[in-house]
Parts: sequence; C-alpha cells; structure tokens
Amino acid sequence: MDSTPEGSELNGDLRPDSPPTDCPSPQPTRWGRNRLINVNHYANKKSAAESMLDIALLMANASQLKAVIDQGPSFGFYVPLVALITISLVLQISVGVLLIFLVRYDLNNPAKHAKLDFLNNLATGLVFIIVVVNIFITAFGVRMPMAAWEPHR
Repeated sequence: MDSTPEGSELNGDLRPDSPPTDCPSPQPTRWGRNRLINVNHYANKKSAAESMLDIALLMANASQLKAVIDQGPSFGFYVPLVALITISLVLQISVGVLLIFLVRYDLNNPAKHAKLDFLNNLATGLVFIIVVVNIFITAFGVRMPMAAWEPHR
C-alpha cells in the first residue's frame, strides 16, 4: 500500500487529484454514496456503542449487587455473588477507561497501530471475561428480597 501523501489515506479520505491505484473503485452503497469508510469515525462510533452497552451492564450489575446485599449474608450464595459482581463492575470500569483511550488515538498514525491493536485485543479479552463472569452471576441467581415482591396495600 502506498503510504505517500499522493496515495489514499488510511481514514478513507481521498485527495480529488489522486485516486487510489491499489484498490478497486468504491461501489455505491444502498444510500448511493461513492466513498470509502472513514476508519477513525467508524472506530469512534464502535467504541461509543460498546461504552453504552458497558454502561447498561454496569447499571444491571449495580442493581444485582444491591439485591444481593439486601438479601444479606444469610443468602446461600452471598459471598460468591458479591465477589463476582464486584469483579464484573471493576472489569467494566476498566474496559470503559480503556475505550476512552482507544477513542483518543489517531488511527492514521502507523506508529500507533501496534499499541492500538494491543489495546483493542485487551478490551475484547476483558469483555469476554465480563461475559463469563456474568454467566456465573446468572447461574448463582440473584433474587430480589421478599419485601420487594409483596404487593402494596
């Protein structure tokens, strides 16, 4: 791939006077646009979507932690559930911070590609661990306290 300014840039922006020579012309999309993808814009949108999902899971885990604490230590799986939910919350906050760093880096700088690839793989691995931890949380079962289930009179 040509890395000179005369060639196509990594972010998908093309200079009008120099079409890419090493890739086929872009096909129109279903919206009729003839342009290449902007990698930075795509990565930022992907990271923002992941962050929103992370926030939703963070809120669900916080609610689960409250339910387990309301059950009290007499609940059979109190300690394992508190530990698993805490691990999940810490990992989710870590992934959120990691995604902030990923969004701030410029994908057009080839010197940063190795670091970005490592951080992206790390985020993916942590998300996988979060999923596994949450499967165990679900397996142990979080029950709402009985007072929460009683109808109001």
